[in-house]
Amino acid sequence: MVVAIQQVKHVSGTNITSPKGYKAIGIHCGLKHKKKDLAVLLSEVPASVAGVFTTNAIQAAPLIVSKEVVQKGKMQAIIINSGNANACTGKQGMLDALTMQEKTAQKFGIESDLVGVASTGVIGEKLNMEPLLKGIEMLIPVDSLEGSIQFSQAILTTDTVMKNTVYRIEIDGKEVMIAGTAKGSGMIEPNMATMLGFITTDAEIESVHLQEALKVVTDITFNSITVDGDTSTNDMVLVLANGMAGNSSLTPAHPDWNAFLYTLHAVAQDLAKMIAKDGEGATKLIEVEVNGAVSNLEARKIAKTVVGSPLVKTAVFGCDANWGRIIAAVGYSGASVDPQGISIKIGETLVVKDGEPVIFSEEQLLLYLKQPEVKIYVDLNKGSGHGIAWGCDLTYDYVQINASYRS
Repeated sequence: MVVAIQQVKHVSGTNITSPKGYKAIGIHCGLKHKKKDLAVLLSEVPASVAGVFTTNAIQAAPLIVSKEVVQKGKMQAIIINSGNANACTGKQGMLDALTMQEKTAQKFGIESDLVGVASTGVIGEKLNMEPLLKGIEMLIPVDSLEGSIQFSQAILTTDTVMKNTVYRIEIDGKEVMIAGTAKGSGMIEPNMATMLGFITTDAEIESVHLQEALKVVTDITFNSITVDGDTSTNDMVLVLANGMAGNSSLTPAHPDWNAFLYTLHAVAQDLAKMIAKDGEGATKLIEVEVNGAVSNLEARKIAKTVVGSPLVKTAVFGCDANWGRIIAAVGYSGASVDPQGISIKIGETLVVKDGEPVIFSEEQLLLYLKQPEVKIYVDLNKGSGHGIAWGCDLTYDYVQINASYRS
């Protein structure tokens, strides 16, 4: 459980390089026609690293390379390309990912096993290495808002907006920053999915404890969003902690551990909600909150089932208060439910109480469903389990975008 901490502050106008000791840049190297397609994030010193990765059995070469770096516990740079996923590309794909790693290490004068690699884009096409390698030589990361914006732009695919957030917290009397940027719009069904997330902090923390914190946070943020139910081959979240804030090393026994955990959760939740809201063709963010489940795990399972239901998503798109689709999704979620104990609200409007329909104003609810954010509340009255999941509506544009993704 992540407990709210009062001294955590969201910091506007800041970026992925706001924590001490980080630089970033994004450029156009030629993998895409015009848009930026190559980016690097660099720490002044080797940083503790934690990562979570897609559960898809088919895993792209760059993800495999990054996993190996994470297992060693230190990372200093991450090289990212968009426009090509370098997935399902066989032995050549692995050689290309390792070449990206090695060339980045040479460019910045660090060991290759300190370089993470990430790719996103079309699956099954080999990387065009000539422009990519020339691009690596052109990378000059900077500690500035402009450099961070360019970094965020270069990792996008079908995204319509950049996704950035930063928080500040005090640990041991030292100012600590945690910043994040992400991409993700379609094929989002994490555990993980087509999303890349990069989080930086200047906190001092060993990799084993950073991994522990990320695992706790991931389950209630990135693993609680869905756009279309597809899980991709490349997706990861990496967290770097370079220790330059000067605090004493964080552990679960540290008095400020909960503050750090809460701040990391705030960053991850912001990014997760931004991804859900920016689902391909989406017009609305949907939040489903479940209370009264037999456990938190079951509550999250139900919430994610409801927000992932194509029928619920299309009903929200059409502003149709069809609560039957919601209760049906609760029923097939696989969680333990008592039909006579279920209550449902759409916004502030009660539509089901103790399994029975409630008379409500269709006109009033129509106005609510036209809003850009729609909240659905489900109470099971079986226990104390609580969970939230986020998703988006399913629109005509989603079909159009994915019907022509390769063209």
